[in-house]
Amino acid sequence: MASRFMQRLVFSKCLRNLKPNLLQSYEGINSLNTNTIIIRNYAKSKDRGKEKKGKTTKVDINPTMMAELVDVNKLKSRCQTSIEKMREDFAKNLSLRSTTGSIESLPIKYEGKDYELQELAQIIRKNPKTLVIDFSSFPQVIPDVLKAIHSSGLNLNPQQDGTRLYVPVPKVTKEHREALARNAKALYINCRDAMKDIQNEFIKKSKKQTGVSEDLVYSIVKQITALCEQYQTDAKNIYEIKNKELLGN
Repeated sequence: MASRFMQRLVFSKCLRNLKPNLLQSYEGINSLNTNTIIIRNYAKSKDRGKEKKGKTTKVDINPTMMAELVDVNKLKSRCQTSIEKMREDFAKNLSLRSTTGSIESLPIKYEGKDYELQELAQIIRKNPKTLVIDFSSFPQVIPDVLKAIHSSGLNLNPQQDGTRLYVPVPKVTKEHREALARNAKALYINCRDAMKDIQNEFIKKSKKQTGVSEDLVYSIVKQITALCEQYQTDAKNIYEIKNKELLGN
């Protein structure tokens, strides 16, 4: 009996000595595995984020489908009109040389009506550096003409003497080029914003339609946006070409 009791006592002491070491090893393995799993999962989600970020969705424009909710031809026509207006403004107001011709066609608003400057005054090139605009027969329009010239983007600084305006023709300097380029950008931004307004108008019309599925409205809104963005890209390309021309790049 004593022998058996001694054996149990010795065995129990051995277990006590071994248990902490086993537990410590077990906890160490657990900790190592947990850290390893966390790092692996983090890397995976990071990669997924990169994949999503790099994806671009192409929208197919289907005029037949769009016609179910909006007048596609009207949408295109209005966007194209905005671009053509920008082209005309570029041609009339952003010439590197302020010629008599560009002054003659300058639009003037007087008493709610639109005129060209040549309809209201006589324009004479006094010398290569000076234009004279004579308002002897219509002096009351001078304030409106001055306003139109200053906002035209032609970079002109007319001086009034009685019923005449003397307009120095600026040299084609770097500063003159940069001033014209700034005006070109302003005209482009006006065109771009006008097309965004058209886009928003047609989107609102689409969303107000009744008796059609939400999926159809959603698809057509996407197509309206994509179509208007194409016109905005065209306008931007025209502006960039003009900007390079004005800056001499």
